[in-house]
Amino acid sequence: MNRERALEQLQELEKLGKELRLAADGWNKDWKTLIATLMSARTTDKKTIPVAESLFIKFDTLEKLMKAKEEDIAAIIRPVNFYKGKTKRIKALAKILVEDYNCKVPLDFKKLIELPGIGRKTANVFLAEQGDERIGVDTHVNYCSHYLGWTKGKNQEEVEKDLEKLFPENLWRKINWVLVRFGQTYTNRTEKNRILDEINKL
Repeated sequence: MNRERALEQLQELEKLGKELRLAADGWNKDWKTLIATLMSARTTDKKTIPVAESLFIKFDTLEKLMKAKEEDIAAIIRPVNFYKGKTKRIKALAKILVEDYNCKVPLDFKKLIELPGIGRKTANVFLAEQGDERIGVDTHVNYCSHYLGWTKGKNQEEVEKDLEKLFPENLWRKINWVLVRFGQTYTNRTEKNRILDEINKL
């Protein structure tokens, strides 16, 4: 794939996506950004954000979240997919952040992925929100990148590395932002593929 062509395609995708708030956007604490991003896995941001807001109103500090009963957390986050597993991970994550990190989220990739519920994508999206040049490869990024021929990677890390080679570093954190907004704007697979076919002609 030619870099110049890929850049043109990314610019076109940015024009097509709606101005949507994503799960990692707009929180006043780093731990809220991290937990909201964790919750958004396999769940739309549109559904995740109000659920996260409700959770953070009820438990407005990590200490309160750490001490919360699992059933009370689960009752709030039930609308998100896999809420039972996420409940356990959120409580465990809060405990570690309080006891090991003095309520501060580590800004180090290796430390982040050691935390409960924090995989490669979540860590990268969180760090990108902090201003690091990182590519969070979620379902939208994976789908569009394969469709447009930006990658042939078989897993998340391979896709990430291919995109890092293809795009200049100063655009890495923009990629997830653009492709997720595009994917959430065009939720119908047929319509999405039609648009991607047009972009593929660029």
